Amino acid sequence: MQEDPKEREITNKILKSIEEQYGFIPVVNQILSERPDKFISAANFGKIVMEGRGELDQKTRYLAAVAASTAIGGQYCIKVQMDHAIQAGATKDEILETMLIGSYMAMTRAQSYAFREYSDMFKDKKEQE
Repeated sequence: MQEDPKEREITNKILKSIEEQYGFIPVVNQILSERPDKFISAANFGKIVMEGRGELDQKTRYLAAVAASTAIGGQYCIKVQMDHAIQAGATKDEILETMLIGSYMAMTRAQSYAFREYSDMFKDKKEQE
């Protein structure tokens, strides 16, 4: 696919900004930036969600991101979002509590799927007892 030079220029500016903010460029951004036509939209969406206008303050947004990254097991995301939360004023205890919430949600999600299958498997057998 032919790359648009303007999109490459925008991509490079975004990558530079990310590197200045984090001290490195996350792998996800490295890979997506190979396709500026996809990367620009993804980067802008992330910025809007995490830093744009809204009802949630920065600390709350980053604590939510800590909980979500914990729930999905995003090792690198957890570290980055913890750093952001701390910079936004989150305490050690607030981060731990959000990690516990994320862990709990991951557990109940696993149980939800597993127990439905369990119920389906043994439904007829229970009726026979």
